[in-house]
Amino acid sequence: MKRLLLMLLLAWLSISFYSGIWLFMSGFLLMRIELGNQSQCSSPPSAAPHLQDARCWFPQRFDKAVIVIIDALKYDFAKYNPENDNPKPYENKLGEIHRLCSAQPRHARLYPFRADPPTTTMQRIKGFTTGSLPTFVDLGSNFASYAIQEDNLIHQMVSNGKRVVFMGDDTWDGLFPKKFYKSYFFPSFNVKDLHTVDDGILQHLYPTVDGGDWDVIIAHFLGVDHCGHKHGPDHPETAKKLMQMNQVIASLIEHLDDKTLLVVAGDHGMTDTGDHGGDSEKEVTAALFLYSKAPLFAEQLKTEAPAVPQVNLVPSLSLLLGLPIPYSNLGGVIDDLFGWPEDKVSALLSKTTAYHINVQQVARYLDSYSRAAGDLPAEKLRALADLFTSLTSEYEQLMSQRDQLSEEELEIHLQRILQRQQSYLDQARHVCMESWARFHPMHMLMGCIILLTSCFFCYIIAEAGSVLSLPYKNLLGYPLLFTISVTSALGLAVWTSGLALDLVTVCAAATLIFQISFYFNFQAKKSSPSRRQTHPVYLLLSGPCVVLLFRCCSLFSDSYVVAEGSVAPFLLTSLLTVTVVKLHWDGKLLLPTFTPLGSESLKPSLTPAYRRDGSRLMWLLAALGICVRLSGFFHNCREETPDCQPSSFLSPLSSIRDPDIKNVSYVFCVVFLGFMVFLVRKWLQHYGNLNIASPLVLYVRWGFPLIVLGIACYWAVSSGTEDSLAKLKELTHLALVACPRAIYAMAGLGLLLILWNPITVFMKSRVSDPDNTVTTYRGAPSSEAELQHVIPQIYRKMQRTLKSRLQHGGEGEDGKKGVSVEAYGLGSVYSAAMVITLSILTLVLILLHSERMTPAFLLLLLEAVIILHIHGHVTNLYSEGVELFSVPWYSVLAWSLAATQNFYSTGHQPVFPAIHWNSAFVGFQEGHTNNIVPALLVAANTFSANILFSAGSCLLLLWPFLCEAPTGRRRKGKKEKEGGTEDEETPMMEMRIREDPDRFSVALLQLGTKYLFIQGVQLLSCVCAAMILRRHLMVWKIFAPKFLFEALGFAVSSLFLLLGIALVLRVDCAVSNWFRNLTLQQNR
Repeated sequence: MKRLLLMLLLAWLSISFYSGIWLFMSGFLLMRIELGNQSQCSSPPSAAPHLQDARCWFPQRFDKAVIVIIDALKYDFAKYNPENDNPKPYENKLGEIHRLCSAQPRHARLYPFRADPPTTTMQRIKGFTTGSLPTFVDLGSNFASYAIQEDNLIHQMVSNGKRVVFMGDDTWDGLFPKKFYKSYFFPSFNVKDLHTVDDGILQHLYPTVDGGDWDVIIAHFLGVDHCGHKHGPDHPETAKKLMQMNQVIASLIEHLDDKTLLVVAGDHGMTDTGDHGGDSEKEVTAALFLYSKAPLFAEQLKTEAPAVPQVNLVPSLSLLLGLPIPYSNLGGVIDDLFGWPEDKVSALLSKTTAYHINVQQVARYLDSYSRAAGDLPAEKLRALADLFTSLTSEYEQLMSQRDQLSEEELEIHLQRILQRQQSYLDQARHVCMESWARFHPMHMLMGCIILLTSCFFCYIIAEAGSVLSLPYKNLLGYPLLFTISVTSALGLAVWTSGLALDLVTVCAAATLIFQISFYFNFQAKKSSPSRRQTHPVYLLLSGPCVVLLFRCCSLFSDSYVVAEGSVAPFLLTSLLTVTVVKLHWDGKLLLPTFTPLGSESLKPSLTPAYRRDGSRLMWLLAALGICVRLSGFFHNCREETPDCQPSSFLSPLSSIRDPDIKNVSYVFCVVFLGFMVFLVRKWLQHYGNLNIASPLVLYVRWGFPLIVLGIACYWAVSSGTEDSLAKLKELTHLALVACPRAIYAMAGLGLLLILWNPITVFMKSRVSDPDNTVTTYRGAPSSEAELQHVIPQIYRKMQRTLKSRLQHGGEGEDGKKGVSVEAYGLGSVYSAAMVITLSILTLVLILLHSERMTPAFLLLLLEAVIILHIHGHVTNLYSEGVELFSVPWYSVLAWSLAATQNFYSTGHQPVFPAIHWNSAFVGFQEGHTNNIVPALLVAANTFSANILFSAGSCLLLLWPFLCEAPTGRRRKGKKEKEGGTEDEETPMMEMRIREDPDRFSVALLQLGTKYLFIQGVQLLSCVCAAMILRRHLMVWKIFAPKFLFEALGFAVSSLFLLLGIALVLRVDCAVSNWFRNLTLQQNR
């Protein structure tokens, strides 16, 4: 099989997965870019000549405000129906709101309060403080914190001298760190606790209001929300909590004066089961109650108040309190609040002016956002810009001519402008909402389908067998031409019909067309008489399938995702233990008994004798259990596990205050690092790959110690305190930059040397028998087929010559002398290149982590070696000849589980706060000029386990050849049994690959597709969990982050899987050239 076809197939499968991920993300993740611009009183978006006396953008109406947020206050909870004689537990409990609205209609009003999805508390707080449409992924400048970076109400209050006092949900502490004049935070995670937060607020609320040392009070109650989660809305506990909130509102009103505005709002609603997070009507409909002892509204409403979008509260509060509207606001003012002058024309003029300021602010934001991002439709933006220009011109013209118009004419003009202003704000918000704040179910479903079909293709290719030797034009060329033709025809048809078709839909259609055409072409070639091959669908009935199915189904459980770091090690050890037990069950660990006639019988005797492999496997399982247990000491914790304490090893050495402990820790870290390099060199030396004086071997001998020295120096400098190094500040800063960059350069040099010449074979000529090269061809091989036939013969002859020289003191068995060639390290030439590459990657990844995480990486490498040894022993006991070329499913699954387990064991969690952001500045103390380098460094730190295990996955194919037993490779044909020779008993190790290079290429492809299949199935499970549970309470806290990390981990794993296979193919090419040159030399 051609190397190009192998890489093209794997690349195509990876791209298919990427297409599915991208398509799903376009429908699931709600994304926008955060702008850092901020509004200021001194810089209004547009000057209003008749408001020159205003201190800020608009005349201030209230000096103070009390904002009461009742979490999950559904509109049905606040609405009162006096005719309802048999109310449900959540109905008619807020009687104070109804009393005030009825008795004082110009002072109090209740609105339906429309929230934008996702309806989670954190996103809703962002919504009614920024006025924008927050999403799950807000791309801002600071990824390490949940803190709101863009302009918001809290920032404007503090910047303009307001004393803001907060009490309640501690989520605000993370969103607005160190912003409050006074704060009383209470833990909010335990949804079963109905009273701690509310009682804590009530303890401070009334004394604070009466004390007067405040301008704005924000109280966030959680009892109603927790009642919904614990009991549901239709429960007596919900009724009790609502009655408590009713008493809070009644008591607060008694403490307010005429210059204070009371705002009571719910951040979201809830479903009938008490959940929220999605976009259903019950989830997005909250309640908003406004009250003031001074008249607040110009007239009394005769019908129910219209629904108010949640973002409209931001500009309304800003102008009422005399503050600038936050820069990123998309809401429109609540016009009822700005019609307070008695006469109708003055009220209209006040409303129009407030709307004019609002429109100018929104237009300024859209202009800035469109320059920074391109995710808003250009045509709709142009239409909005034209409407804005027309509005501004009409308003300014009316203001300049208003003294010349009668009241009736002025009223008509103002009404028309007011309607157009409201239309502009509605359209602007609608355009942004379409892009940011709506799920796209069809995109999500199509993404799932593409991921599912990609997994299916991985499976059928992994089980295809000899059909994979088809030329690449049959497997990929024809489907590609067909896809281009059909997609072009469909695109032309859609374009001529005038229908709108986005790029995502086009890519999805192209991907599906290619997959369908590939499948039919693949099946047609596979089912041809010459290539028909039956494969039992055994995967669904095997032990690995049970483990994989359990893991995938468990990803639908939020508690499993939280505890995955503890479950993955259990699954790994259980899978390998069951594999070894099955080996014993099948009798593979028993020595065969012999009948008197000498024929072998696998039937055990009464006292069966066991192979030495059995005891070795038991020791390996015990060692694996120890490594897994020790790696648990390097864990990190999630917010959902408050009793968990993060490992102290996650903190750097500089955090240790005791100098003696710091020095001892530093020495141990350096020792562990040196021990890793020592083990790698001993392994290479054991297999004879350190004998040649090539640049790569010299790099291993001297480059590895230099990298260790550079890392040790960097640790020494970075762990010192600033006071102790104050006199050497410039030199310290230079070392913090120079050492990591030197290590990056050394690592890059090593990778280039591997690509240039990965051969680590020492060739030596000696005097021996003249028949030094056995070949059936005269002269040098003239074709690749001839060379493939020659290579195994050359290697066997080298083995016989070396063995004969050892037995006969330097001469051949017959005493004849000639020139012979001895090669050291040829049997492990493939694995040596992989081990050197993985060692380089490991050293760089250790540099990106905390110093005290070095033992975790040592355990990772030891665990990988143990898995490889178990796999090698099991494969050699089961395999017969060519079966060595097939990597079983259990090994690939164990390798994948080890990657997952070590993701957690290197101090990571699939949540954004657990990301090690400091790794972005290793070697870049002064920051970055772009986002690419820090993103690569953070990704390398986060997915270090994925990188190492995916890049080293080819060792699963190579390792059994290294573990090949000397007497375990006899062929079973009759001729071989009768006349077996010493050549057949001598292990060829990795040179057996050269006996069938096409089979080796197919084995690499099957290994790659198996690994992609397992990773893809796990990704598909996360995608389905996020889609199905998108209205789950924890979707944005657990399932969405898990999906993102799984998707990014898959991208990293697939990329390094391709690079690892490409490296093996590069070594294979170099080995072919090495033997070709050797043959040419021997025939001169």
